[in-house]
Amino acid sequence: VQLQAFGGGSVQAGGSLRLSCAASRMSFGGLAMSWFRQAAGKEREFVAAISRYGGSTEYDDSVKGRFTISRDNAKNTVYLQMDSLKPEDTAVYYCASGTLYTSRRKENYTYWGQGTLVTVSS
Repeated sequence: VQLQAFGGGSVQAGGSLRLSCAASRMSFGGLAMSWFRQAAGKEREFVAAISRYGGSTEYDDSVKGRFTISRDNAKNTVYLQMDSLKPEDTAVYYCASGTLYTSRRKENYTYWGQGTLVTVSS
């Protein structure tokens, strides 16, 4: 199983970025997908999750209304559209999979991408 996250970069506060995570060697459509993030010196935290067929999503309160998770099972890809970015969104963002159902607990995920850095300046 391989997850490759990309799309990170540097942006000013209020700007937008779109992260992508491409999956290979896995039954993509059969697994929930999630995004987590880890800021420097902090623990990895849940950001957003999407169910196997995209019918259900959940978000951490800190990003609700600003971030949107989506997936394209035909392309084996999950996305995270990030709008109205804030400096506190600065972190390395990881995509994760390996669970049948969405979960906010990182311990429930088996597969992780390599991470992509998002930097938001004020």
